[in-house]
Amino acid sequence: MSHILVLGGTTEASALVASLAERGLTATLSYAGRVERPKAQPVPVRIGGFGGIEGLERYLREHRVTHLVDATHPFAATMSAHALAAAQNTATPHIRLTRPPWQPARGDRWQHAADIEAAVSALAGPPRRVMLALGRMHVNAFAVQGQHHYLLRFVDRPEQAPALPDHHLVVDRGPFTAEADTRLLRDHAIDLIVCKNAGGTGAEAKLIAARRLGVPVLMIDRPAPARGKAVHHPGEVLRWLVHAADRGV
Repeated sequence: MSHILVLGGTTEASALVASLAERGLTATLSYAGRVERPKAQPVPVRIGGFGGIEGLERYLREHRVTHLVDATHPFAATMSAHALAAAQNTATPHIRLTRPPWQPARGDRWQHAADIEAAVSALAGPPRRVMLALGRMHVNAFAVQGQHHYLLRFVDRPEQAPALPDHHLVVDRGPFTAEADTRLLRDHAIDLIVCKNAGGTGAEAKLIAARRLGVPVLMIDRPAPARGKAVHHPGEVLRWLVHAADRGV
């Protein structure tokens, strides 16, 4: 009997486990645990880390996982590397479900940064009104550029206020619309957006709004992807599972 472990936290992971549940397949969805109130799911959910590669290997063996699907965020490079290594070490069939990166369109004004550190450095200069569309993990790194006013948007209200000296916090959960994000940028007079190239449609609205208003975007490029098979749609994972079953793995 198959047992599919889905490493999630993305819309694609939720769509995949819904499809698995509809087909009566046994699956577990694992979250890193950064969201306070995760969306209800039709399969059992575990929250928290595994304890590195060895911990994930132990989980795969103890829970008799037959297939491992890495559907984590495109910037969760460490988790993806651990997933690939654990799958190889335990001979567990492995696939990565990831979104295609965003590509600039006509009218976009993008500047690229290799990582968070480079994005922080790029903000040196006179005061601006900056939307940090990064979630809450990396926000405090920008405190060294405290001359700016920052607009933040979090899924949950943090227990501790961000370390930024001048900021406004919006608590909201996507997917967002281009119309609402256009109003948001106008209302807060934003003149720069900083975001990661997460891809997908749920967070793309801010880029459409920036294009409409001529607001520049500082785009943080993705880390190098983990090796192994990668697909972009939940349906492709389902086809992979069928083919794996046909091969007897």
